[in-house]
Amino acid sequence: MKSNIHPQFYNNSTVSCACGNSFVTGSTRQEFHTEVCSSCHPFYTGKQKLLDTAGRVDKFKTKQIKAADIKSKVAPKKPRKTRGEK
Repeated sequence: MKSNIHPQFYNNSTVSCACGNSFVTGSTRQEFHTEVCSSCHPFYTGKQKLLDTAGRVDKFKTKQIKAADIKSKVAPKKPRKTRGEK
């Protein structure tokens, strides 16, 4: 193996979050600054807000009903002529 090609590994690198939480881990960088961590992320804290009040299936069904309503109002097209017909 080649020598002196690997980065320096820090066993006590610190990770600091915007919420104020910090913890120690091992990495090739000595310091990390993050915006979201497991202490403040909504998925891990259980304070998850659902912005989608109507579900995807409900939205799909309403779109299908609107499409069927529009399709019933439009006049049907004339059938196309094929090469054999005149």
